[in-house]
Amino acid sequence: MVSVPHEVPFCTGGKLAITGQRFRRVATLAAIAGASAMVLAACTTSGEQEGDAGDTISIAVTNAFTSFNGDTPQANLDTNGMVGYLTGVSGGLGLGGFMRLDTDFSLIKDESFGTYERVSEDPLTVKYTLNDGLKWSDGEPITADDMLFSWAQSSGYYDDATLDPETGEAISGTQYFSLAGSTAGLDTTSFPEIGDDNLSLTIEYASPYVDWELVNLIGKPAHVIAEKAGVSLEDFVALLKELPQGDPAAPVEANPTLKAAADFWNTGYDVTSFPEDESLLVGSGPFTVTAFTAESDITLTKNPEYKGDLAPEYETLIIRFIGDSNAQVTALQNGEVNAIYPQPSADTLDALEAANAVTYEGSQLAYDHLDLKQSSAVFADPKVREAFLKTVPRQQILDSIITPVNPSAEVLNSQIFVPANPEYADAVKASGYDEFNEPDIEGAKALLAGATPTVRILYNTNNPNRVDSFNAIRQSAESAGFIIVDAGSPDWSSLLSGGEYDASIFGWVSPGAGNAALPQIFKTRGGGNYNDYSNPDVDILVDESQVSLDADELADIKIQIDAFTKKDGYGLPLFQTPGLFADNGTIKGLEYFGGQTGIVWNAQDWTLAG
Repeated sequence: MVSVPHEVPFCTGGKLAITGQRFRRVATLAAIAGASAMVLAACTTSGEQEGDAGDTISIAVTNAFTSFNGDTPQANLDTNGMVGYLTGVSGGLGLGGFMRLDTDFSLIKDESFGTYERVSEDPLTVKYTLNDGLKWSDGEPITADDMLFSWAQSSGYYDDATLDPETGEAISGTQYFSLAGSTAGLDTTSFPEIGDDNLSLTIEYASPYVDWELVNLIGKPAHVIAEKAGVSLEDFVALLKELPQGDPAAPVEANPTLKAAADFWNTGYDVTSFPEDESLLVGSGPFTVTAFTAESDITLTKNPEYKGDLAPEYETLIIRFIGDSNAQVTALQNGEVNAIYPQPSADTLDALEAANAVTYEGSQLAYDHLDLKQSSAVFADPKVREAFLKTVPRQQILDSIITPVNPSAEVLNSQIFVPANPEYADAVKASGYDEFNEPDIEGAKALLAGATPTVRILYNTNNPNRVDSFNAIRQSAESAGFIIVDAGSPDWSSLLSGGEYDASIFGWVSPGAGNAALPQIFKTRGGGNYNDYSNPDVDILVDESQVSLDADELADIKIQIDAFTKKDGYGLPLFQTPGLFADNGTIKGLEYFGGQTGIVWNAQDWTLAG
């Protein structure tokens, strides 16, 4: 999954920063096999807001915006990904890049931006060519320098770190960039060949790469990164060309300029207010951010430097952050927003019908899950892991949250596939996740043998579905003898990596294409491996998944990984999340999309009604 936690940090796929699609954390987050790696009243904004009410579209989403770089572990959230998608700096598929996805998750190439082609199959070699005259939103040219930096940031080419297998911390050498996804695929490439006109870049892979066509070599602007590192763009590019490839067997002192660049990329884009430094806003897409108020809204306007085919007809898009679905419906009914992207529930659907709203429904490439932190002392004993999982009332959770919206929904029994996938039945048979469909309190008590372990559960206290899931799990687990500590927090996403908890409830949402979520989530120290899962056999399978070009072989690899997660007590999938958009008839062009970009996937095509 580069995947995005969607409280729902875009299952078999995900968003790998640049080399594919990573799963994101979302307000509902879910996964699907074959999808890439695995995202309140009138507006109050900071910064200068452009456009008038007649030229403005306003929407509401569940989660707040936190960073202009959604490709890091701490910022891998759906709303951050949406903004990155619209502004062209997500590091994955999006507007202002080489490709994006259609409603059926097929690839759409944007030749108004540039082209890419496979020039050799053996070795796999891909050439990217930018159109002449492209500019970043600050007027600076987009060139191969930018593609080179994106490659450097995503490939781990300069890393020479040896990581502690227990903590994931570097015990020698340097790991420069902290990715929400992984370096899989690009980590096998040699230094790129740059065209004489500085508009093309060619990369050669040492081995096949299953998701090569999802590698989008446009992310953050190199001239901004160079400035933050204290050097000119020319000197920064020269440095990238001169530095040797990192070798963990012979680590050297970190290069201070590259380290400064990486440190800024890792954390410098995280914000709690509208930035005074406007270089954080620079993007390549048809929208650019012009205002932001934390926990309230973010405003995007047309990028005057954008010359591609995806420019919107309207001037301003305001994205408001409204966590409560009922409040979203009220805002829609009152005309405070034109469209909403709430968490579906029976009450929400009833309210939308009463408001005469237009609804757009479908399956979401997202799923809710309970993960056990494998490094937690309380779960060091496999019997305690099994006992806790035996207490989880998955059918009860499904019936209370999803069945009222989708009566045919079923408990999800795979960490990688959803019921619509042809591989799902075989995966369930191989893993045996269906053994946990109903609680087995007596079985859990027998495993505990009188012990009363304490389990701290992290979840989003601002998400009603997460709260309901937590309460159901707590009540059931306590009946078996567990002591449950409420570790829920509105800052849940920042606590996933390094927070003090033993289990977590959240969701993954997939972009809908690729396989980058496998290394992101299931490989040891993967960028989205928040529960510290580690299995050497799974690591081997994950690596094989990135080079396998045979569909049957790839499916078998995923089924094996799924089975290992069940055997290891990884956690439990809960349910696939339904998706819902709605509008009040004041805009045209809204169309359902079940991937991680959600409602904004075709925002460039919207128009105001009338």
